[in-house]
Amino acid sequence: MMTKEQYIESLRKLHLKLYRFGKRVENVVDDPIVRPSLNSFATTYELAEDPQYEDLMTATSNLTGKKVNRFTHLHQSTDDLIKKVKMQRLLGQKTAACFQRCVGMDAANAVYSTTYETDEACGTKYHENFKKFWTMVQDEDLAVDGAMTDVKGDRGLSPSKQADPDLFLHVVERTPDGVYVTGAKAHQTGYLNSHYVLVMPTISMREGDEDYAVSFACPTDAEGITLILGRQSCDTRKTEEYNDIDVGNKQYGGHEVLVIFDRVFIPNDMIFLNGETAFAGMMVERFAGYHRQSYGGCKVGVGDVLIGATQLAVEMAGCAKASHVKDKIIEMTHLNETLYACGIACSSQGAPTKSGNYLIDLLLANVCKQNVTRFPYDIARLAQDLAGGLMVTQPSEADYRNPETHDYIEKYLKGVASVPTEDRMRVLRLIENMTMGTAAVGYLPESMHGAGSPQAQRIMIARQGNIEMKKKLAKAIARID
Repeated sequence: MMTKEQYIESLRKLHLKLYRFGKRVENVVDDPIVRPSLNSFATTYELAEDPQYEDLMTATSNLTGKKVNRFTHLHQSTDDLIKKVKMQRLLGQKTAACFQRCVGMDAANAVYSTTYETDEACGTKYHENFKKFWTMVQDEDLAVDGAMTDVKGDRGLSPSKQADPDLFLHVVERTPDGVYVTGAKAHQTGYLNSHYVLVMPTISMREGDEDYAVSFACPTDAEGITLILGRQSCDTRKTEEYNDIDVGNKQYGGHEVLVIFDRVFIPNDMIFLNGETAFAGMMVERFAGYHRQSYGGCKVGVGDVLIGATQLAVEMAGCAKASHVKDKIIEMTHLNETLYACGIACSSQGAPTKSGNYLIDLLLANVCKQNVTRFPYDIARLAQDLAGGLMVTQPSEADYRNPETHDYIEKYLKGVASVPTEDRMRVLRLIENMTMGTAAVGYLPESMHGAGSPQAQRIMIARQGNIEMKKKLAKAIARID
């Protein structure tokens, strides 16, 4: 497995075509806007080297029998599924941000089982293609971005009926050696910190959508790929001279990019679905299930940090003993642990697929994510309630360092006499960062829309809730024939 340092150096060999704020970024690794997200991603390598986290961070590959980073592992038991959630909570605690590697892991497990069943039904060779690719990923400990979300255009029309066919990624040319694809993938988390991208369809496909039912892998810097960095609230604080306090979380962060494919060539041995519309939905559903499980770990770890910061804030303000303050901290903890319970529950009830890797309980995974669309917002609301208005009105670090204004800020921003004013400022900026700054992207809107927006889970809950069985139970108790 790679060390953290080896991983970072491996990214320097990539030639990503990235634009941000209207200009080409020549050095992506050291870019001040991007680097905090790289630090978060690198933590997945760093903790895998630490003996105290070995059981959570590593696993034994079913493909090679070798020790691998759990982020490249294909789940072989419910224990693997549970350890995945525990690992994600740990990383959320360590970074207080999105560490980005979950999407590739979830995509790999979905593609692995779907290709097996596609081959079984269609006589294709996609599963062998994927096993060969993923063996390379494990052997070289590569970082893989999972890419599902298309821009979708007119949501009322199927992919093949769009006025612009490129609004869903699709095959534009087939050759004996492979295919050329064009389109875009939006909201791509961790792409800039990955070696490969694993692409999947974004929705179930129907007859006529064959060119859109495509799954493949390619290097993140493949010819024809252009990247545009997404804008985040307070992101330019990372570039300011004084960015130690004001940025809130100086070391860690996340990023999102729009990934544009312009006639990108995909060789045959890197194709995992190519026109089999009946299996696009299976791949989507399984990826969504795995990723909805993931949120019961990663968002909980971030929530742990936010709860801790809020407790520090009320202690520094001298109001921690107030009954209503204690009750709000209890409510934050209750909501956070409920999310974790859902993540553990859907994992413990997992079962093997035909390919042998384990799939979570899809109903419980959707319940988990439905709660994630709500509870982090409630936790953030309570954090802002308890932090107070100073969280967003305190002067800048530049003013705090200015000899002409420092003493005033030191004097009038003081809370409990024994607590340094600077420490109080740091905690309040952290809460701001997590609830409305750059980290809020991963904690709040991502909780709402990542792995599918709320209605997507409600559709799956309705489909998998087994209402007919529940009616039979009621009829039996009521003695209705």
